[in-house]
Amino acid sequence: MSETNRIEYKRELTSEVDTEKEVVAFLNYKEGGYIYIGIDKDGPTVGVSDVDDCMLRLKDRIKHNISPSAMGLFDIAEEQKDGRSIIKVTVASGIEKPYFKTKYGMTPRGAYMRVGTSAEPMPQEQIDRLFAMRTRNSIGRIVSNRQDLSFEQLRIYYDERGKRLNDNFKRTLELLTDDGKYNYVAYLLADENGNSIKVAKYSSLDRCDLVENNEYGYCSLIKATKSVLSRLDIENKVAATITPMERIETPLWNKVALREAVINAIVHNDYSFEVPPKFEIFPDRLEITSAGRLPESLTREEFFNGISIPRNKELMRIYRDVELVESLGSGIPRILRAYGEDCFKFTDNFIRITLPISAHESTKLAPSRHQVGTKSVVDIEDVGKLLIFCQETRTIAEMLSYMSYSDRTKFRKKYIYPLLDAEIIQMTIPDKPNSRNQKYQLTANGWDLIDDLKNSK
Repeated sequence: MSETNRIEYKRELTSEVDTEKEVVAFLNYKEGGYIYIGIDKDGPTVGVSDVDDCMLRLKDRIKHNISPSAMGLFDIAEEQKDGRSIIKVTVASGIEKPYFKTKYGMTPRGAYMRVGTSAEPMPQEQIDRLFAMRTRNSIGRIVSNRQDLSFEQLRIYYDERGKRLNDNFKRTLELLTDDGKYNYVAYLLADENGNSIKVAKYSSLDRCDLVENNEYGYCSLIKATKSVLSRLDIENKVAATITPMERIETPLWNKVALREAVINAIVHNDYSFEVPPKFEIFPDRLEITSAGRLPESLTREEFFNGISIPRNKELMRIYRDVELVESLGSGIPRILRAYGEDCFKFTDNFIRITLPISAHESTKLAPSRHQVGTKSVVDIEDVGKLLIFCQETRTIAEMLSYMSYSDRTKFRKKYIYPLLDAEIIQMTIPDKPNSRNQKYQLTANGWDLIDDLKNSK
């Protein structure tokens, strides 16, 4: 795999390697990008000897040497390639362009843009134009209407993850404006605030017959998020079907997609409208509505292709710290995998996700009561047949041919997506799900399931 407009290789991390320049270029690029440490420009993997130290130095350099703050806009993770440890830096496109190296300011020496496979100085005219367009309604810049805020709940959530908030956490987590006042991020995360998230339930298909109206809020947004997730988990009842072979259980909504949709709506809601997201349950669907349109620089096609431009980078960073969010850009692909693009509706002021009830009950996998493996709502013999074939790494074309399928889309919905969701198979090129070189291989769960199926015969 060679360098592209979204991929940059660095053999090692030294003081002479200008990693900040590459990060700035990707922050200013509409699609973001990836930086791999431990891979030579020509492609060979050389690896990283001290991964932990390298990751700490990378985070420190990005945190202190780039403006505006890039916190919440990047991930740093260890990966394995060719039997060696490498480091992958995922950089999202920022909404406060132009980003620049703090030392040189908003000049061509400080601001860079991605041109082909390289980071090039940004012309001063473009720097000035981007600065003039920079968003002014960031919740990090809005002063909280209350300054008597406390954060004991936030401390508890950090403590639960083994992370301690030091005395400087208000500045570190970007809870203060430039003049030292609490911002709207702080207000949302404080122990007490006026923000409330509603979960409504109707007995009719429209909004005429309201049977329940629960509110979760007036507390830390993290606590409210967990309350909403718990409430919807209760609503996500499992339908059971008894067959001669097994008990098949199917939730009303795909659990992975449901969680991602809830988190996505809360983290990316435009709170400058002072309108929280809302969740509405109907007999045939769940509607999740959040305030705000797509970022101006993000098209629908880019959105559906997994391009991430976090609206509220401060919230994104904190939600990742407390492990409510796994990684940048991971939520939308998981929702699309279960429900497709049609579940999204965009207007000038709102984004709505509609998750139909039982729309996928005939194709999805449901958890097994067995210690390992899963049971399928589709013909269990077909699933077993496919998994045995996949004991060797396979392409989608090979699987289609083996299973005598001609419709690639239906095959993906019936087998590939459910098996990926259940972590029974995995992509060999996860960063490029639509790559023509993509193949699929069994996970440890997949091998266990094959043993499980053999033992059940």
